[in-house]
Amino acid sequence: MIEREQPVIRATVIHPYERDRADRADARLEEASGLAEALDMELVDGYLVSLRRIEAGLYFGKGKVEEISDKLKETESDVAVVDAALSPLQQRNLEKVWKVKVIDRTGLILEIFAKRARTKEGVLQVELARLAYERSRLVRTWTHLERQRGGRGFLAGPGETQIETDRRLLADKMAKLRRQLDEVRRTRGLHRKTRDDVPFPTVALVGYTNAGKSTLFNRLTGAGVFAKDMPFATLDPTVRKVKLPGGLEILLSDTVGFITDLPTELIAAFRATLEEVKEADLIIHVTDASDPDMQGRVADVNAVLDQIEAGKAHDQLEIEAWNKIDMLDEEPLEDLELDCLLSNRKAERIVKLAVSAHTGERIDVLLGAIESTLAERGEVMELVLPPVEGRALAWLMANADVISQDTDMETGAVTGRYKLSDVNAGRFRAQYPHLAAPLPKEEY
Repeated sequence: MIEREQPVIRATVIHPYERDRADRADARLEEASGLAEALDMELVDGYLVSLRRIEAGLYFGKGKVEEISDKLKETESDVAVVDAALSPLQQRNLEKVWKVKVIDRTGLILEIFAKRARTKEGVLQVELARLAYERSRLVRTWTHLERQRGGRGFLAGPGETQIETDRRLLADKMAKLRRQLDEVRRTRGLHRKTRDDVPFPTVALVGYTNAGKSTLFNRLTGAGVFAKDMPFATLDPTVRKVKLPGGLEILLSDTVGFITDLPTELIAAFRATLEEVKEADLIIHVTDASDPDMQGRVADVNAVLDQIEAGKAHDQLEIEAWNKIDMLDEEPLEDLELDCLLSNRKAERIVKLAVSAHTGERIDVLLGAIESTLAERGEVMELVLPPVEGRALAWLMANADVISQDTDMETGAVTGRYKLSDVNAGRFRAQYPHLAAPLPKEEY
């Protein structure tokens, strides 16, 4: 059998930017180049293109299109990666002019997701997103066929028929995928309900892609999850139990990385996975402290969290873990430490920590912060404890704050209101399920 090597795909990356976003242009070009290289393309060129306005037909102005065409010929590029969301018409027109394959940002990210997905759930989610993307591009797929009405004047031409056929086939495939993902979502809901019955709070790692979440996950759990300096190394969520220094056990999950302008198709497709973030008792927002565009990355992650109604803006507990401090020089590290110190002293307390998942530096501080932050949440229980429940009463006296407590002198029963941390409330419910009766939150 003759083995043939896969041909090398030579790629040019182009990041178009409008003047009001010039401050992030260099970081975006570097990121897009990394995405292209993640697909094993050979990067032969990359440059920025300033836009005055977006043209409906070609995205770029005609002069700029011709200039880019000359560069693509000089570098003998096979693919032009345009780091923007192109319409189907723009993508097709650019391919005609440039004589190369054109991939926009959404298509690039979808290709990477398809390459990285491993579990059945991940494959389903990526396939659904890909079909949604392809459906929007069918309108220009069959222009080589006749599209005029023919015959007796009431039958569409073969091109129109083919488009409608493809639309129907895609719609059927997407409906089937959605049903399968709804089943995944239902199963995840059952798993969450099972976890809720166990006194383990859930903690989710979130952050920009390549911020070091999986490395931090491995550091905290010893799980050996795949971690590499590449975008979207993790697509499929992983959950492990972690025992904190004070003895509290938590369920920690590693999640898919976020990215600037995350395609809406992916947000919709990964709904089941992102719900793990939304339902977590605490999220740890991991940020690459060595990234020149770190503030922009933080804003991008917060924007995605807001779309799924998660994060601080939605009253979810959050810790900011500024990772990769081992890659910082002395002065930037001192600035970061001062910023963390000032943030943690504010009246509206923000838990902000500088850590290194790679070296393990200050991981013990992070573990302590997780435990103390979870302890801040609480639940009020109104309980009636007969004399035979002396052990339960002793447990409450040792682990809860007593709001009120009265003893019936005739029966010896104790009626009380007790404030417990979420963790201790779970423990009490697990040990004394016949006694636990949580009040609605608006009552306390």
